[in-house]
Amino acid sequence: MRDIYDVIVAPVVTEKAARNQEAENVYTFIVHPRANKGRIAEAVEAAWDVQVLGVRTARYEGKARRSLMGRMSRERKVGRRPAYKKAMVQLAEGDHIEFYEVG
Repeated sequence: MRDIYDVIVAPVVTEKAARNQEAENVYTFIVHPRANKGRIAEAVEAAWDVQVLGVRTARYEGKARRSLMGRMSRERKVGRRPAYKKAMVQLAEGDHIEFYEVG
């Protein structure tokens, strides 16, 4: 993880993430599974020039996924969704990240 964009994979855009952003100034990202809280804070501060107050992380295991191979077939394929790590980053009062805003 040499680059800040190796740490931050993607933003999480859900209703719950939007509520946290408005109420508590907390932004949610999918991050690299081996990234620690310090690197996540450094990456967010470097990418958007904001001050990070705190970082919370959570790991999620991949869920089982089943699908049929064909419409009339009885053969099933069993797999897993990939595991991922999510980080909730709290910013200082007055700081915000522009890419969440529409229009």
